[in-house]
Amino acid sequence: MNTCRKIARRITVTLLLSMLSGSAPAAVVSAGTGEFKIARLKYRGGGDWYSDPTSLPNLLKGAEDVLGVRAAKEEVRLSIMDEALFTCPFAYITGHGKVKFSEEEAARLRLYLASGGFLWADDNYGMDEYFRKEIRKVFPEQELVEIPFGHEIYHMVYAFPGGLPKIHEHHGGPPHGYGIVHDGRLVVFYSYNTDIGDGLEDADVHNDPAEKRQAARKMAVNIVAYALTH
Repeated sequence: MNTCRKIARRITVTLLLSMLSGSAPAAVVSAGTGEFKIARLKYRGGGDWYSDPTSLPNLLKGAEDVLGVRAAKEEVRLSIMDEALFTCPFAYITGHGKVKFSEEEAARLRLYLASGGFLWADDNYGMDEYFRKEIRKVFPEQELVEIPFGHEIYHMVYAFPGGLPKIHEHHGGPPHGYGIVHDGRLVVFYSYNTDIGDGLEDADVHNDPAEKRQAARKMAVNIVAYALTH
């Protein structure tokens, strides 16, 4: 728990200093309630952006319990063009199929990420080929690169020395964590071939064993902790 308290203090200090200095972009300051909020991105193309509906409320509860942040009870469902996106420090995208960003949406998402926001993309089987293509519109000069196992995101609160835990089998083989670094900060984290979101759902949704759900929760908490301290 000492590690958790240190992370909680680090999150509080990071956000407080940025707000007091006036240098914080809107993306890292939760307006109004001061609660940590997660924006679930609604996207075009026909993919089920709304899948795993119990996952994010459970993650918000986990962030509050483990990290000591005051978190909202429910996710915020937003389109990329919605001004309210810039009141959420953390955005999430998932689904089984097609993802489509317009050029305007891609530019807006880039602004959000460059201004201090963070995007976690979690492939729910079938999203991969579409997400890879669309994220290139956001950062055309950069590729998704595999994140090394020694990266902080795998060690923030809980240690994952072998990288992402495997929750569900989709494509065969090990899971992979990819990312995009912009101005020295990891701004996009893409979890592939594991389905952390399924593991975050209520126990009776997929009937996953407790150890799988615990691993998913721990990894997701690590991702939140990283996003809120970088």
